[in-house]
Amino acid sequence: MQRRGNNFLKFFLTSLITSVGVFAILFALVSGYLTRGGNETETPPLEITEDMPQPHQIVAEERVDNHVVANVAKSASAGVVGISVLRVDGDSIFESDLSEKWGVGSGVIVSKGGYILTNHHVAGGKNKRIIVSLSDGRNIDGVTKWSDPVLDLAVVKIEADGLTTIPFGDATKLQVGEPAIAIGNPLGLQFQRTVTSGIISALNRTIKIETEEGVNYMEDLIQTDASINPGNSGGPLLNSKGEVVGINTIKVTSAEAIGFAIPINVAIPIINRFVEKGEFIEPYLGVFAYDKEVMPYLNIDLKLDKGIYVVNVDENGPAHKSGIRKGCIIIQVDGVDMHTMMQLRAHIYSKNPGDIVNVTHISQETGKAETIPIRLSAKERDGLVTR
Repeated sequence: MQRRGNNFLKFFLTSLITSVGVFAILFALVSGYLTRGGNETETPPLEITEDMPQPHQIVAEERVDNHVVANVAKSASAGVVGISVLRVDGDSIFESDLSEKWGVGSGVIVSKGGYILTNHHVAGGKNKRIIVSLSDGRNIDGVTKWSDPVLDLAVVKIEADGLTTIPFGDATKLQVGEPAIAIGNPLGLQFQRTVTSGIISALNRTIKIETEEGVNYMEDLIQTDASINPGNSGGPLLNSKGEVVGINTIKVTSAEAIGFAIPINVAIPIINRFVEKGEFIEPYLGVFAYDKEVMPYLNIDLKLDKGIYVVNVDENGPAHKSGIRKGCIIIQVDGVDMHTMMQLRAHIYSKNPGDIVNVTHISQETGKAETIPIRLSAKERDGLVTR
């Protein structure tokens, strides 16, 4: 009997101690003495205001973000393709030690009739075969119709109809911090249409690159922390509406979560020409210029407040014939302010060879602003007019 009483006493005391301990912990949590990290700190009371999101509002916003990414992935994935390119190493097809190598990238379907936008480094240059992999499992041979190594853009055509396209957005309306979603084929086709998300980290970034035409600078790029890996090149960067705002091009390999995309605006007039006419005869001004973000790289003692600085003029091109020279600063074209070479390209690409544009520039010789009419020509590549 005595033993049974002792057991009851022990049980009672244990329960009492446990209850007190639980009560103390609950009291501490309510009073704000514990943090999520587990360190004991004395936190001042939190002042709640009407503008401050309540805990249930924060959870709701997180769910909305996840829902947005899911919706974008669902609507846009079918418009993303895999692009496999067979290249031949060597300068001549008659060499005996040639080796063939497959490369894989991504692309965006931009017309129901089979036009696909991707990177130059994916589908440009010399290649032996291009195979486009669609979301429905079909693999269709493609042909590169146009590419540019400096822009790092290319247009591939496949013979297909009724394809799923992704609508274009406006990269000029992007804001730092807004959501960004990337879709592509990282590390090859075994991970087709992988979706990653993040934010727009920065705008108008400039990076130094090696191209077939030598060292160059890509400017006006969109920076994002959405994961971009080898194979993502040529795939879309999308906004929260599921619109293409950029074409993923490159990432910084020495750091995490730093990737870049080419603003879609420069490609829209090119795509429109292909869709409307089946070809793109590139209108040519004959200048290459840099904006104020690039100037520090050039060792030129000039503070550029506005416009773009002309660093190269084709002596056989329209601009040179009309008086534009190296050192001139182009500030407007047809009354539109010019802040980057990308803007200038987009404006010129919306024209046709033979059209006249009015270029307002600060003359390198007089230092005064002048407006001159320039008749655009058709750009030639390797002796052929681009089509």
